[in-house]
Amino acid sequence: MLYLRCVGYSMVLLALVSTGSPALAGGAAAELANPDRNLTPVGADRGANADKSIPAWEGGMTSPPQGWTQTQGYTDPFFAEKPLYVITGHNAGQYAAHLSPGQMALLKRYPDYAMPVYPTHRTAAFPKEVTDRVKAQADKTALRGFALVNSGRSTVPFPIPSNGLEAIWNHLTRYLGKGIERSFHSFAVRPNGSYLKIGFHDMRIYDENFDQTEENNLFSYLGYFTSPTELRGTVYLVHEPIDQVKESRKAWVYNAGQRRVRRAPDLAYDNAQDGSDGLAVADQYDGYNGAPDRYDWSLLGKKEVIVAYNDYKIGDKSISYDQIIKKNTINSDYLRYELHRVWVVEAKLKAGQSHIYARRVFYLDEDSWSVLLDDAYDSRGQLWRTGLHGLIQAYDAVVPWYRFELWHDLSNGAYVITGLDNEVKNPLPALMFGAKGRRADFEPDALRRIGK
Repeated sequence: MLYLRCVGYSMVLLALVSTGSPALAGGAAAELANPDRNLTPVGADRGANADKSIPAWEGGMTSPPQGWTQTQGYTDPFFAEKPLYVITGHNAGQYAAHLSPGQMALLKRYPDYAMPVYPTHRTAAFPKEVTDRVKAQADKTALRGFALVNSGRSTVPFPIPSNGLEAIWNHLTRYLGKGIERSFHSFAVRPNGSYLKIGFHDMRIYDENFDQTEENNLFSYLGYFTSPTELRGTVYLVHEPIDQVKESRKAWVYNAGQRRVRRAPDLAYDNAQDGSDGLAVADQYDGYNGAPDRYDWSLLGKKEVIVAYNDYKIGDKSISYDQIIKKNTINSDYLRYELHRVWVVEAKLKAGQSHIYARRVFYLDEDSWSVLLDDAYDSRGQLWRTGLHGLIQAYDAVVPWYRFELWHDLSNGAYVITGLDNEVKNPLPALMFGAKGRRADFEPDALRRIGK
């Protein structure tokens, strides 16, 4: 069993742009408005980098391409562009300063792993009502222990973070269109290239899009398997709180074979998820999710990193799953990488706490606060798994969103990818934002009816 050590991690730290904790003489809201700071409405550096390879943010992408319809899926507005260069295991050393340890490990391990790098487009953007709320709440939100309080439902509670816990809360609460409904497929790909295909349908409705609101509810989640047959009839329900000290996550599952609803405390932390072949645990999904209480969080600074960004191509409806899914990794012809600035956040397991990952490093997009990369280390300090989260801008809804999520297990050559909808057969669009919900449909009593 091969384990890859992160020997270059100290070099990564040395390469970080020093940010420290900013002096907020006038508060975060004043800093956002300060022309000398030149920040975007969510706290990113508005200007270009030194050599202009990362351009200035000019408002992002807030409208779809001309002639676009929702039934097409999210078509690629940059389809005519060609890669500036392609990173492989042969030339990775030239670009090491802009790669994570996990990316370097993949390039070293897999001859077919390649990274086509395109011109950078800072497409991430949010509706004005969202950024207005960020500014209004910027000086009011606080942390009590690991819990978020007085957020006023801001989707970026800490636009100028001073520590890692604040930064990860920006990811946990980021704006996702108030409600999402989608159908998609996941694939757990074994080292020999064979795979398990899973169909799933889920809804994540944020509190403001319910017919009845609840004081401490961030969102409620409902999801069920559509394939294979042995998993159909299994339904999950999650109530996610805002203040997670006051109230912890509540979760339930309905199993059609048992015909009963039961509490599901395993829908959290490091419990392996059905259909993943044990390759992904509960809190890996969505970049990172759930209570952050088992880790100590550190903000390591900001860095320019090559990440999966504007990855519209892989969602093209004309591309089949067989064209995407390959042995050891997916077909790199359908990926797009760009150079972006990211916040680097480290999570170290607290003494007395348990998790299969003893240390994790997250790379958060400065423009959207989405996790774009993550590296996970085992209890011996060895790099074990690495995650890639390909971002797109949902231009009709003005929402940055994951086109796919991909985790490689460096110990055995297996991987899991989720979020693909190329072959979803559904009269409705496979992905819809702005979804609304009835509170009664997101209660445990509703699961039995849905499971049938």
